[in-house]
Amino acid sequence: MFNWRDMAHPLAGGAEVYTHNVTRAWVDQGHDVTLFCAAVDGAPGEEVADGVRTVRRGGRHSVYTQARRFYVAERSGTYDLVVDEVNTRPFGCPRWAGTTRVAALVHQVAREVWHQETAIPVALLGRYVLEPRWLAAYRDVPVMTVSESSRASLAEYGLSNITVVPEGFTEPPDFAGPNGTRPPREGRPTLVWAGRLARNKRPLDALEAFERVREEVPDAQLWIIGSGPMEHLLRAAAPDGTTFFGRVPEVEKYRLFARAHALIATSVREGWGLTVTEAASVGTPAIAYNVPGLADSVTASKGCIVRPSPGALAKKIVELLPSWVDGVMPDVIPGGVLPWKDVASLLLEGMLSDRSAEQRTRSKAGRVRTARTTGDLAGTPVRPNRTLR
Repeated sequence: MFNWRDMAHPLAGGAEVYTHNVTRAWVDQGHDVTLFCAAVDGAPGEEVADGVRTVRRGGRHSVYTQARRFYVAERSGTYDLVVDEVNTRPFGCPRWAGTTRVAALVHQVAREVWHQETAIPVALLGRYVLEPRWLAAYRDVPVMTVSESSRASLAEYGLSNITVVPEGFTEPPDFAGPNGTRPPREGRPTLVWAGRLARNKRPLDALEAFERVREEVPDAQLWIIGSGPMEHLLRAAAPDGTTFFGRVPEVEKYRLFARAHALIATSVREGWGLTVTEAASVGTPAIAYNVPGLADSVTASKGCIVRPSPGALAKKIVELLPSWVDGVMPDVIPGGVLPWKDVASLLLEGMLSDRSAEQRTRSKAGRVRTARTTGDLAGTPVRPNRTLR
């Protein structure tokens, strides 16, 4: 499995949580798993943890070249499956994995993220040239994704061999207090925002919405969980009532979720939006932007989605928050997710199933391209564009 980072990386995020849980579940199911990712200061170049062999080489950009060198040098029939985990830029495994079966795991496309994270010339090149070109190489590869929103976005790039496998989820850790009960909700109206402090998560939108909320609910407070490149800017722009917690341990994160009255989410797009599910697991509803990924997770958890603007977000918060503070909380659930062991099994089913039983031909500019046909290693063939649950 090739991924740009692992959990040891200081910028590890949702994709790394996903990779961590799935690879360990595969080992528990009896498989031999190697994870290749970028090098990390202070972490060994190679180690085995929880049965997963992790190889770390290269940096932000060179990890892709190092991945190919590693595989070509080591392959010699060792692997039955290569997983190319795509985080904006793919590893290009279909070009150099030889006869080994290749599958792709794409949590989300970048699309609007390009405009948030890069300057205009690069953003336009990335969105309209690089990303379509990169993904075109995966039209004949089984592609796994985590939400219907991501499936639809991938289909717009011409991919059709797509399987949706629900996001994985772990039950909240035991964070009960000394008396054996979960912490009570805050006495003040409390909102929580959690994620990487980066432009594609739009934390400035959260601050602007909160400032508007304070005009109607003066005693409201906002908790910010996470770290990232925008932290100094956000601290300078934060209105009164805002508290920054930085990165916190999992137990503390769930404790903060449980004490808040609502989670707010403002990303440009997500693959799913796992913080929505995590908050719902302790009874905290989400009010979030109606964007790909969040629309899936918030709807599944019985939260509320709004037009992507600070004004619309603030208006909905002011409308709902008073009754929630009074104890009339909505009946939210961590919906649309499965235990990680089930996710791992379904991923392999999709990655190893033959969905190209009849070779397809396409003609473009006088050329005919014939899709690869792979053997069925998982039993009953399954159809493309399906959801495994």
